[in-house]
Amino acid sequence: MRYHERVPGFYIENFGCRASQADGAAIARQLADRGYDSSEPDQAQVVVLNTCTVTADADRSARAAVRRIHAANPAAQILLTGCYAQRAPSELAALPGVSWVVGNSHKSEIADIVRPSDARSSSIHAPIAPFVPLRSLLETQSDPIRPTSVYVGDIFAHTGPMAAPFFGQEASGRGDFRTRPNLKVQDGCDNRCSFCIIPSVRGRSRSSPLDRVLRDINALAASGCQEVVISGINLGRWGRDLNPTSRFEGLVETILERTSIPKLRLSSIEPMDWSNRLIRLVSLSPRIAKHAHVPLQSGSDSVLRRMRRKYRPWHYREKVSRIREAMPTAAIGADVMTGFPGETDAEFDETRRMVEELPLTYLHIFPYSARPGTPAAELPEQVPIHVARQRHHVLRDLIAEKKRAFACSFEGQVLDSITLHSSGVDFTNALTDNFLEVHVAGRYEPNQWLSIRIESNGDGVLYGSPA
Repeated sequence: MRYHERVPGFYIENFGCRASQADGAAIARQLADRGYDSSEPDQAQVVVLNTCTVTADADRSARAAVRRIHAANPAAQILLTGCYAQRAPSELAALPGVSWVVGNSHKSEIADIVRPSDARSSSIHAPIAPFVPLRSLLETQSDPIRPTSVYVGDIFAHTGPMAAPFFGQEASGRGDFRTRPNLKVQDGCDNRCSFCIIPSVRGRSRSSPLDRVLRDINALAASGCQEVVISGINLGRWGRDLNPTSRFEGLVETILERTSIPKLRLSSIEPMDWSNRLIRLVSLSPRIAKHAHVPLQSGSDSVLRRMRRKYRPWHYREKVSRIREAMPTAAIGADVMTGFPGETDAEFDETRRMVEELPLTYLHIFPYSARPGTPAAELPEQVPIHVARQRHHVLRDLIAEKKRAFACSFEGQVLDSITLHSSGVDFTNALTDNFLEVHVAGRYEPNQWLSIRIESNGDGVLYGSPA
């Protein structure tokens, strides 16, 4: 490259789950290999918005980001990818400033689409999944001078997940602190919950091969990472599609045996995949964070049946009780949906009572959002959004009190915590092994495990000093 040539800049913004963050990291690596450099959104030549479509709010956030970035940087070429791009490419192609819409089916080809190389230029025309140009979209373009190219194909044609470790802010180009990287080892989902759009935009469940997972974790450990978060769309199903088949518990055991990573944290795992073997493994190993995220969605049996979930409330109670018995200090979290079609006051009260009675320490609460094409969107008795939000507030206040009580129980104790970043001159943000936020007195570099004596608690945030 001549000294006077300007290196093209890119910016990536990720929406949604940890799997999307890992996808964004892989895209960042692709673009860097093509000679792009990370940049800020108002200066980048290429802006990638990696979208989510799990709720209508997620869709709105993506569209708002397009408008914001196009207004701040009209010269930027905006590429929309991810789940929203897979589900509704025509909606996104019609937005001003959008140069490309690339579904999950073609996400691995983004670098070739943005900047074809001589060696791989033909891959754009023969990608993993069929190329669908959707030329009729050009007629709807608000910017006919810069028409949108659309790449969307059959997501179910994919046989492996796209993955790369995600280091905090790395994918957006604003720093790589090597703190708590997120490694996606599984993608897609074979479940068919009536409310969920994800299987149709992510495809069937598929796993990263064991050797690849071990290679990535050993590389992360060699680079100095002190904790790795293992994630996936339906993480507990890892290995079921491999030949020979395997189980998620076996993956965790092998990681402990064949890597030197100091700490492993498991992302969300469905209730039916929390086997006794997995619970025992997490409880006994000091190298696995004492943290279990177990999606609930509803505490009502009738609602769970309408959702087409594969467990009943008593199954869920049994799993969470076993986790708490095996790990008395573990953080236990859940996803809960309010306002599912037909949810009565009595059915919601079943959920409220279940949250109140179980040893849950935090919740991710979502008002139901009808997703086009899902069975739940066609159900009668859609619950008004203001009712769903009222129920959301009830659970939010309830879990805030439970989280506060959980945090208070550790005052005077010493907890292992990993440092994240310094805030001002007085304290450093950290995260305990059991998923509590702690402010540590003094300034410390990120990515260090410290033993912290907890001195006080305020609104669920702990305060302490190195022991």
